[in-house]
Amino acid sequence: MTTEAAPASTVVLLRDGSAGLEVLLLRRNSQLAFHGGAWVFPGGRIDASDSGEGGELGAARRAASREAREEAGLSLDPEALVQISHWTTPEGLPKRFATWFFVGSADATQVRVDGGEIHAHAWLTPAAALEARRAGEIELPPPTFVTLTTLLETRSTAEAIAAARSQSPLIYLPRLVRLEGGACSLYPADAGWETRDPSLEGARHRLLMLDSGWRYLRDPF
Repeated sequence: MTTEAAPASTVVLLRDGSAGLEVLLLRRNSQLAFHGGAWVFPGGRIDASDSGEGGELGAARRAASREAREEAGLSLDPEALVQISHWTTPEGLPKRFATWFFVGSADATQVRVDGGEIHAHAWLTPAAALEARRAGEIELPPPTFVTLTTLLETRSTAEAIAAARSQSPLIYLPRLVRLEGGACSLYPADAGWETRDPSLEGARHRLLMLDSGWRYLRDPF
């Protein structure tokens, strides 16, 4: 029986640092059952209190803003958040979420983690975060890894937000396939997504999660 995906929302908060674009990452309490100890963006479930104008999108924006306040002490204008993607946890997992991903800017001096669910925070360039994961210093869930990878060539907060406004949000409906030495997460538009066959020739939109390293592949489309 497939577990229903609970609606959730998260926000990728950006600032312009001396080394370029930086992203706010929060370390989850290692005792938590879901992604305990992982570094993630602020986010969580969409509550009934988040409902109101704007339908599902409006509720998701308000939830992302609320979670940023609860987890990192940041005050955000929900209307200023721009959607960049939507992720649904693969079928077969015991806990599943259907998560809206937004991008926005934040005042770096105001971050205050709650000390309960969140134990630490860091502002890192996407490249530095991905290198820390490669070196085994931090753990990143697949959506966080992919999102950071898409920001590697982005030079500023303004550029990231402008890009988000100019394109449709990407929809991620992962289909996991076990491979020798790891796994492959196939996303819509990948030639193998429909049949769960990563060997099929054609377009690529996937995350290779191998013992030798992770690699996000996305052909232009």
